[in-house]
Amino acid sequence: MTTGYLHSLESFGAVDGPGIRFVVFLSGCPLRCLYCHNPDTWEQKQTLCMTPPQVMEKIRSERSFLLRGGVTLSGGEPLMQPAFCEELLTLCRQEGFHTAIDTSGSIPLSQSRHAIDLANMLLLDIKDIDPEDCRTLTGKTNENALATLDHCEQTGKEVWIRHVLVPGYTLNPDKLRRLAEKLSGYRCVKRVELLPYHTMGLYKWEALGIPCKLADTPTPTDDEIAMANGFFTKQKTPAAE
Repeated sequence: MTTGYLHSLESFGAVDGPGIRFVVFLSGCPLRCLYCHNPDTWEQKQTLCMTPPQVMEKIRSERSFLLRGGVTLSGGEPLMQPAFCEELLTLCRQEGFHTAIDTSGSIPLSQSRHAIDLANMLLLDIKDIDPEDCRTLTGKTNENALATLDHCEQTGKEVWIRHVLVPGYTLNPDKLRRLAEKLSGYRCVKRVELLPYHTMGLYKWEALGIPCKLADTPTPTDDEIAMANGFFTKQKTPAAE
């Protein structure tokens, strides 16, 4: 039986996939995104350790709220703990829960493929369309994320794309055009969520004593958000927001 290292559990998640979700936040992440709003999930701490059956007990207790939603594995990066994810996803499937993995796609497919194949869908965060700019922004290139997207296309796995609009980094007309054009070729992509950068997690950086390079970066304006959405509307990318 695999023990998972968890950050927290949320029984009424409304922004973690379709419907109301039970969200399992796993600890540990290989990325160091400059705009991360949960830097407290970076390290794989052993403060909350649970087995898949133990988590399943919590999920069952909320079944009545999850009938039109399901279970989402998030983080951190949940696929850093693939065995735990596989076991919990298998239990969820056996009991009829819809499942999603909220991932950056940063884990190589050689490690993540089986867990991905067990889930009903992926919430895939494409950090930056440019591989080297992605390295600057997150510490890693986008190679594994794009390979994950290709795998979902090949297997028919539903994907919702998430992309954070960061002024000075991803909030760039040329990059947005390139991303919209690329995503328009994927039948597996059913939705694109453009998420404006915010500083609501800045207090966590301060509490951890980690300098935040983007502390003074402004949030995108309404006009900038509309501009970004326009590229995806033009490409008829589904449900750009």
